[in-house]
Amino acid sequence: MMMNQQQHFRIGFGSRLTPVVKYLLIANGAFFVLQTLLGPSQPLVRFLALFPAHITERFAIYELVSYMFLHGSFWHLFFNMFALLIFGCEVELLLGSKRFLQFYFFTGIFAGLCHLLFNWGEQVPVIGASGAIYGVLVAFAVFFPNRVITLLLFFILPIQMRARTLVLVFVGLSVFMGLRGEIFGTADNVAHLAHLGGAVAGYLFLRYRALMQRGLRSISNTQRIHREKKEQQQNMFLDERRREIDTILDRINKVGYDNITQKEKETLKKASDYLQKYDKSS
Repeated sequence: MMMNQQQHFRIGFGSRLTPVVKYLLIANGAFFVLQTLLGPSQPLVRFLALFPAHITERFAIYELVSYMFLHGSFWHLFFNMFALLIFGCEVELLLGSKRFLQFYFFTGIFAGLCHLLFNWGEQVPVIGASGAIYGVLVAFAVFFPNRVITLLLFFILPIQMRARTLVLVFVGLSVFMGLRGEIFGTADNVAHLAHLGGAVAGYLFLRYRALMQRGLRSISNTQRIHREKKEQQQNMFLDERRREIDTILDRINKVGYDNITQKEKETLKKASDYLQKYDKSS
């Protein structure tokens, strides 16, 4: 299993670019260019960012998707897309493009709902793909928990840690920063609880998928056992009818058809009709 591989993983551009990751990179880049061209008034943010008040008052649920394609700065976009490129390609290769796309939007939407839950009715918008990216990081850690990752701290100092540890550190920071903001009101303009929501959603998606697959296998096995049992019962019934016919035919050979009982004649006819019907349907 690939999950248990102890391979070394260095952050870089060596991975094969997969279809969904490629189109997400293009889409996010295109939206950022539009944001830049449209200038300081940021009309895209006004119409496409996730405003908790818009969901609660106007039911603008499309914002749960559109907010993922907007970013507050070049570096906000860069780090999200860099993580998507590095970690998302391998996750997409394992999940398949269709499933990965579902996974990406599921985690992003769940992250938005998590932010909405803790910021009910607020007018402050949230933007960015970070929630979905945290989901991708969790998926990578689930598939490659012991993969050693080399990070360049401040782009200079190399630090190595396993994928599972890296994700736990990121999630732990999101929990700490999010709770600090909720309890002490020390906001830093980062939707930490949305990050946490994306991470939780990523784990739930993979866990649910595994449970669903086991459930489907269980149903399939139950149906197979039931089908085999039914076929066995049918074969036993057919063997019994054949034995009845053989017994009556032996009697006919000895005493003739006219000398067997009426009950034996009826049994012979019913058994013969049943066997003919079964042969036609087989």
